[in-house]
Amino acid sequence: MKRMVAFGAVGVAAVFLAGTAFMVLQGEDDAYASCRSSQVAGGDIGGPFELVNSAGETVTDTDVIKEPALVYFGYTFCPDVCPLDVDRNAAATEILEERGQSITPVFITVDPARDTPKVVGEFAEAMHPRMVGLTGSPEQVKAASQAYRTYYKAHPPQDGEYLVDHSTFSYLVMPGEGVVDFFRREVRPEEMADKIGCFLDQR
Repeated sequence: MKRMVAFGAVGVAAVFLAGTAFMVLQGEDDAYASCRSSQVAGGDIGGPFELVNSAGETVTDTDVIKEPALVYFGYTFCPDVCPLDVDRNAAATEILEERGQSITPVFITVDPARDTPKVVGEFAEAMHPRMVGLTGSPEQVKAASQAYRTYYKAHPPQDGEYLVDHSTFSYLVMPGEGVVDFFRREVRPEEMADKIGCFLDQR
């Protein structure tokens, strides 16, 4: 697995969760109940989005999520957290590929001012050849973030550089179903692949 694990940035990332609990709808008819790591209920995470891909084309969630997808919100100038998280997602994707299972890793920027289609495309491709990099206008990015209930806030620039605080969940999204589970950043690639594999087996 040869992937670029960092892109140019300065400073130390102050990344934290917005304090909003993530909940997944679960009930007696939940086909994925045996795959979940904890009891969670209620909530409405995920939904339609309209963003811009690495070719500069406007795409929707249905264009991107044609198979199970692992969605992460971050930014390419992140000095440490995002590259490690996205590299972990790519590693889990590769483990699943070795097992004959397929997901689409997706990276959505929360820094559209710097993350142009070309920049997110190069970042995504460096991480995994099938990873989809998405950006958009500030309004498009904000709408996608709100749909997934993620948090981000840019710090004031210093010498032309700035950091962006943001939440760090990775979301497992099924086409036609939406978000079915999430992963915190401490989950290792093998554990993530095992859990995702369980969901894929239940489809």
